Amino acid sequence: MSLPAYPEYRVSDIDWVEMLPAHWDVANLKWVCRRYSGGTPDKNRLEFWEDGTVPWLNSGAVNDGCIYEPTTYITREALESSSAKWIPAGAILMALAGQGKTKGMVAQLMFESTCNQSMAAIVPAGRVQARYLYWWLANNYQNIRNMAGGDLRDGLNLDLLGEIPCPLPSCDEQAAIAVFLDREAAKIDALIAEQEKLLALLADKRQSTISHAVTRGIDPNAPMKDSGIPWLGEVPAHWTLGGLTKFIGPIVDYRGRTPDKGDKGMFLVTAKNVRDGIIDYEASQEYVDPNEAAALLSRGMPEVGDVLFTTEAPLGQVAQIDRTDIALAQRIVKFRGAPNVMTNEYLMYWLMSKPCQSRLASLATGSTALGIKASKLGMIECLVPTVSEQQAIVDFIRAELRRFDALRDEAQRAVELFKERRSALVAAAVTGQVDVRGAVESQAA
Repeated sequence: MSLPAYPEYRVSDIDWVEMLPAHWDVANLKWVCRRYSGGTPDKNRLEFWEDGTVPWLNSGAVNDGCIYEPTTYITREALESSSAKWIPAGAILMALAGQGKTKGMVAQLMFESTCNQSMAAIVPAGRVQARYLYWWLANNYQNIRNMAGGDLRDGLNLDLLGEIPCPLPSCDEQAAIAVFLDREAAKIDALIAEQEKLLALLADKRQSTISHAVTRGIDPNAPMKDSGIPWLGEVPAHWTLGGLTKFIGPIVDYRGRTPDKGDKGMFLVTAKNVRDGIIDYEASQEYVDPNEAAALLSRGMPEVGDVLFTTEAPLGQVAQIDRTDIALAQRIVKFRGAPNVMTNEYLMYWLMSKPCQSRLASLATGSTALGIKASKLGMIECLVPTVSEQQAIVDFIRAELRRFDALRDEAQRAVELFKERRSALVAAAVTGQVDVRGAVESQAA
């Protein structure tokens, strides 16, 4: 899509923007919007939260861009006894604080509601239109976060929101920009959704391939028998079934106090790094003093090929060790297949399979994060073919996963390109780098 520029530009009054169309004005939000935060009724007053009729939102509601339904309902009495306030439909809501990336996110409210104190209502008053303002604020998400410490835990406040600058084209131009971005973003979002659906399908197909290979084998003519285990069903007749500890060497449990962490030293592999069969060194980057780590590693030094297994947060992720200059944190145990009985790679794929993951879930305990005790690991059933069959199965799985992973990488690249295109289009429109009025008029005609 080729869009024209405006005929004349000037140096911008906004630090976030280099140039603006010459006829556009600029104002801080405090001059063009009302701003106020909400409140949370007393959580100890259960009657405030039962059979309510007043819509109420928490800060997680901003994650979807448009808010169509409340988080919950509170009673009229709860509203009157708290600092919660009514917010009109069409207003913009911004998260003042929240976990992870929530701070600074915005959404447009599609119905009248109230909200908690971690959200601010931004109600346009004349010179700025709500939908255009939404796109401007969404485009400057990181700039707004930077006003309150960036990615640190510092929260935004109403005074900071009042200082957010906003370009002000004419109301007709604002409306055209909003219509254009709603339309074009929806097209791109649909393309992203298609790729994300493909990614989910590939992930499921990936695990199904692993599961079928380690529970049915790769010989379609192999005689089968009933395993006697409902969640496993029929298995190859000549395979051995037993508890995990029957087929592996001693389990090394790194539970205990993790050495003090620093910015350098020996790389510490935590449960966050163990995922989908590999150690992801980018997922978490923590280091420990090698001398302090030595006592913990004395329980069992890591060797290339050993299988790591996470016992909690998350439960049941696995990876093979690919280097030995690492320390291992708590919530990780190390397995090694018994010689001439089970190969490490086959063991890893068995642990990744759907039947094994379901069995893990049935043995797990915990209210907030599921975990399994080391004493229960022997209760995990394991289905074991001959070593030569294990290697053939591993070779088959590797080949299939390479095919799936190539398709996954292609889909992920497409998602990133679509997201980059979307961001660039929004930025160009709300800063006047392109004039979208003609595109809107031609579509309407």
